[in-house]
Amino acid sequence: MDFGSINWLAVIACVVVSMISGSIWYNPKTFFPMWWKVVGAGREQPGMENMGMTWGLTILGSFVQAVAMAFMIKTMGSTSAGSGAMTGFMLWLGFIAPTYLVNKLFAGHGLKIWAIEIGNHLVNFVLFGAILGAWR
Repeated sequence: MDFGSINWLAVIACVVVSMISGSIWYNPKTFFPMWWKVVGAGREQPGMENMGMTWGLTILGSFVQAVAMAFMIKTMGSTSAGSGAMTGFMLWLGFIAPTYLVNKLFAGHGLKIWAIEIGNHLVNFVLFGAILGAWR
């Protein structure tokens, strides 16, 4: 792995895109109420007692995904937004969607929560791929 081959500005752009898409996806006017009704199971909304760590780890997770995607984009030879987006889609389809399916079914959350959560990851993986494929 050649970390020198990574476009770090594109990786940072992916992290920013991830934060924006997540804030839209899980907005109280979009999917958050349906998601929280099942995942929250009657608890109050996420506590603010440790939001620094929550946001820090969320940003770190997006950063790790973007770096891994950058390596995959290079390995797959994706050199355009379209081929990068397809790489992101295939990674999502092969790894994220099935993993979340098993986790959500065994947790008893069902397909609606699975669809909400993987939908956000689909958007991010396709956008990450497009950004990293185009911005070389």
